[in-house]
Parts: sequence; C-alpha cells; structure tokens
Amino acid sequence: MTNLWAHYRFLILRRITQVGLMLLYVGGNIWGWSFIQGNLSSSMLFGFIPLSDPFAAIQMFAAGAVMTTNLIVGALLITIAYGLVGGRVFCSWVCPVNIITDAANYLRRRLGFNQVQKKQPASRSVRYWVMILTIILSYILGVTAFEFISPISITHRAIIFGLGLGWTAMLIIFLFDLFILKNGWCGHICPLGGFYGTIGKVGLIRVDHDEEKCTACMKCKEVCPESQVLFMISKSSEQILDGACTNCGRCIEVCDDDALNFSIRKLAKEKIKNENNK
Repeated sequence: MTNLWAHYRFLILRRITQVGLMLLYVGGNIWGWSFIQGNLSSSMLFGFIPLSDPFAAIQMFAAGAVMTTNLIVGALLITIAYGLVGGRVFCSWVCPVNIITDAANYLRRRLGFNQVQKKQPASRSVRYWVMILTIILSYILGVTAFEFISPISITHRAIIFGLGLGWTAMLIIFLFDLFILKNGWCGHICPLGGFYGTIGKVGLIRVDHDEEKCTACMKCKEVCPESQVLFMISKSSEQILDGACTNCGRCIEVCDDDALNFSIRKLAKEKIKNENNK
C-alpha cells in the first residue's frame, strides 16, 4: 500500500482536486453552495472574491468588451496565483480535459503507440501561435474567439449542467491524442496551456533533478506530458525552469532513484551562477 501511494500520490491528489472542484462547481451552480459559483472562465469565491480566466479577459479586451472591476481583479488574482506557483499547474491540477488526455496517453503507452511514433509530427510551439492568433481573431471579430470553441469550457459546462454535446468534444480530444498525436491537444494546440506556460516561467515551485542519484532509466520521460523539459536527465543537476512543465509530479512518482523532487526555485543560486558566467 505504501509503494502504491508513493507511485501514484500526486496523480491521486490531482484527481481529488479536479473532481472535487467539479463537485463544488456543480453544488454552487445547481444547489447554491456559496464556496464557488460560476465556471472556469469567471467565478465568485465565497460570494465576494472574483476569479477570472486571464486569457479570457485578454480576449475580451481585444474584442472591445467593457472590462468590469471584478473581471480585472479576478484576472489579476489568478495570474498572480499561477505565476507564483509556476508551470502549467492549471493544466494538470484543475483543467477537466487533463483527465481525458491523461487517459489517452496511458492507453497509448499500453498499446505501444509511443514506440511506433518515435518522432512527433508537430511542434509544441504551435500552441503559442494559436494563442496569438486567438487574440488577433478576437480583435477582428469582436468576440472571445477561443471561448466559443474551447473544449475546456465545453467540457466544464457539460459536467456542471449536463453532458449533451460535451461528449463529442471529449471523444474528439481523446481519439486525437490516442491515434493521431501524443499529448496533441494539451501539449501542442491548446492556447490556454501556452498562456499559462508563459506566465508560469517565473514561478517558485520547480522539479529538481539530482544527477548523482539518476541512473538514466528514462521512466520519467516516458510518463511526462512535456518530456522536452527533462533535457537534463543523465546530464546535469538542474531545476526545470521551463514554463511548459505542468508540475504534475508524475516524473517524481515513477523515479525509483529519488533523483527528482519538488523544490523551491533557487533564485539566489541562479543569480550567483549567472554573475559568475559573465
């Protein structure tokens, strides 16, 4: 039982967080619970603390919408929170689509699809171009471009208010990630992931690699949804400072060498190192 918890502790905690938030949203919107009401784009915590998706707020601003005080304050609070934590924490700990893409990735490994597709046919930088295009389209069309078609919003609303066509969005993403592109939606296309990856570069919570303990088994890279951030494996002792890291903790769980662990960003050490390199 201890080994099972050690191997899946962060995954279990993430699922508890994701499902728990969904239940709180359902309770808030259907039964009037006061903890949190609304959706992932715009919510009210305890009935008086506004929370807003900063990327949706940027789209609204680009579209020429009136920016209310609650919207601005809510967007700033979320930006500061995720900026401090670091990485794409929203993607792995909050977003309901993560459950779907994780399931597809797990099945890919079980079926051996990852061995068949050695080279990814798409660049991970596509999501940043989609992010920029979304803002441009919002300005041109006068609407929040991504929010209209966002699988995240569709899935979230479907869970809260009844699935309906939400099943379609879930199925499309699952099949796309399973048969076409590994981590296709979250790792390559989703502009919201690109946005949180951008602000998450300055965060404090990081995964730290100890080269002396590492045996280069590569189990971490096998399960990591953003394996490119683990470039230092078997090479050097470094922290993952890439904002694309989702801080999901799966690499830590599968590492039998205890070479990977969460730590606070080594700001002072980095500063000294940079000064010495000048």
